Amino acid sequence: MNGVATTGGPTPLARLGALARAELSLLGRNKSVLTTAVLVPCTLPLASRPAVERMAHKGDGLTPGTMVIIAAIGFSLLFAVYAALVSTYVARREELVLKRLRTGELTDREILVGSALPAVCIGVVQCVLLAIGCMAFLDAGAPRAPHLVLLGLLSGLVLCAALAAVTATFSRTVESAQITALPLLFVSMFGSGITIPTDLLPHRVASLCELLPLSPAMRLIRGGWTGGLSAHDALTAGAMAVAWTVLAVFAVRRWFRWEPRR
Repeated sequence: MNGVATTGGPTPLARLGALARAELSLLGRNKSVLTTAVLVPCTLPLASRPAVERMAHKGDGLTPGTMVIIAAIGFSLLFAVYAALVSTYVARREELVLKRLRTGELTDREILVGSALPAVCIGVVQCVLLAIGCMAFLDAGAPRAPHLVLLGLLSGLVLCAALAAVTATFSRTVESAQITALPLLFVSMFGSGITIPTDLLPHRVASLCELLPLSPAMRLIRGGWTGGLSAHDALTAGAMAVAWTVLAVFAVRRWFRWEPRR
């Protein structure tokens, strides 16, 4: 990390805002990434509703509406934040944008955070709108422990942004970035409780799935919505989420590439 700070220039917040606005403009021009980030999280949960209704088991506080809203939040984290940012980081690196930004006043941390802000904001807005829609039209009910939902969403956003930077390290081109992002997408969708509740999986499989990167965040979100998460389980999930975030940030600091792969 360069970490060089200057005096007399724009504040870090002003620099972050300028970079985020520029990145938002560039994101709006990339129709494929924008479409995936906006439409997929909105359509997939609704398309899977028939299957969700068959899996719902109200004994654990899960109803079809609750399962749809959990899936919608999970898809927003995966597609609006993680997948979109993998493509963003790779594209900016290959276009030498990241290299040029490092020669200015911005620190490495500000470059990564500023580039991620538009996707993260889109993810937050999606989660809020989808939650309101599910509560209004699918009888999902209000969260019983909103603080756990907020904690799970925050940890999921930070982790997805960090994991996107890690994945970008192993992607040579924007086209290959769509492939390198697939393993985490599929593993998280089917193993982190986004589309299939972990309670429906065999015990040993569920125990392994709880160790996946996004599982702690989704567990907090689900437990916050249903109220079925004990204080001990919430602390365990929170600790695991912090551990994964620290590991991902360390990987970014250690291996993130700022120049094109040749």
